[in-house]
Amino acid sequence: MTEKLFYKDPYARKFEGRVISCEEGKKGWEVVLDKTVFYPEGGGQPGDTGYLGKTRVLDTIEREGQLIHICDSPLEKGSAAEGRIDWERRFMLMQQHTGEHIYSGIVHRIYGYDNVGFHMGKDCITVDFNGALTWEQAICVEKEANAVIFADEAVSVSFPDRQELEKTEYRSKKELEGQVRIVTVPGADVCACCGLHVAGTGEAGCIKTVSLINYKGGVRIGLLIGWSALYDYEEKTEGIRRISNLLSSKPQAVPEAVEKLYQTCQEQKQEINGLKRQIFAMRAEQVEKGTPLIYFIEDGMTPVEARQFCDMLAERAVVAAVFSGNDENGYKYAVVSHSSDVRPIGKALAQRCMGRGGGSAELVQGSASGDSGSIEECMRLFS
Repeated sequence: MTEKLFYKDPYARKFEGRVISCEEGKKGWEVVLDKTVFYPEGGGQPGDTGYLGKTRVLDTIEREGQLIHICDSPLEKGSAAEGRIDWERRFMLMQQHTGEHIYSGIVHRIYGYDNVGFHMGKDCITVDFNGALTWEQAICVEKEANAVIFADEAVSVSFPDRQELEKTEYRSKKELEGQVRIVTVPGADVCACCGLHVAGTGEAGCIKTVSLINYKGGVRIGLLIGWSALYDYEEKTEGIRRISNLLSSKPQAVPEAVEKLYQTCQEQKQEINGLKRQIFAMRAEQVEKGTPLIYFIEDGMTPVEARQFCDMLAERAVVAAVFSGNDENGYKYAVVSHSSDVRPIGKALAQRCMGRGGGSAELVQGSASGDSGSIEECMRLFS
């Protein structure tokens, strides 16, 4: 069985091991060593990556009690292996795992909710709780969590015997058998966990709540912790700087400047829509009243504008159709009549122009993937 050096010293970055076995698997060469500092996926924490000599370790997993390094090339059985983990990645994962303990522990203490899901994603970590929280409550938890971080208390790991365990109040997602590993964060959490954590809460850096959605009767909260939070802050600060330059506004006044710009855009949009309706009305008036069929194929209209124009045309023609789009991206269409059944036109468009849609006898709407030539050919059938 592989000796798990990462539990003896979570800060160990290098080690000397020996290859016990090496077999080709579905995702790479599966290497087992006599000892390792590579942490396998577990407890919500991804497996370590790094190198064994010049061989890249793509992932580390535990299968049926065996710790396996997924490598991009084979290693000779019995050979020595100098391992080194991707430390920056590992430390960020340790920060995030510790920060999650702090946040979840405080939620449990204040609201009594359990952490029922935990995932370290690419952009942030998500934590699922089996009870409802408002955004304001989540931010209050965040502040308490950061107070714990700033206190810089030592994070401890213990293995209490059965009697001690029975007297210990701790969080656990499932019933545990055998030796239980307890991680204690002073002022925040006592939890059964097999993951790796920083030595002191101060090393977690900081915690920032970035999202909250209702999920399975509770909430899913997105968190950024440690270096991840700093990188996100740097990115958002640069975004605010660029926006403030574009708007000639101080960074702290950007929200008000954006609201003002949004309001101006909405007013201009209404004005443009009004002008477009005037143009549609003028074009519709040029159609001789009683025309059996009139149709237009042109780019630049939204589906709503195409419908508005079509309605105006239908006041002059027996049947009116408007197709908005181009041959490359396809067309959106509306067909309207106040006296004829336009559903046969919709069926013809579906058959001849790869159209999709539906409606009533007076209105058919949908999309067509055919070119303008096939649309014109289809419409001539009803001329």
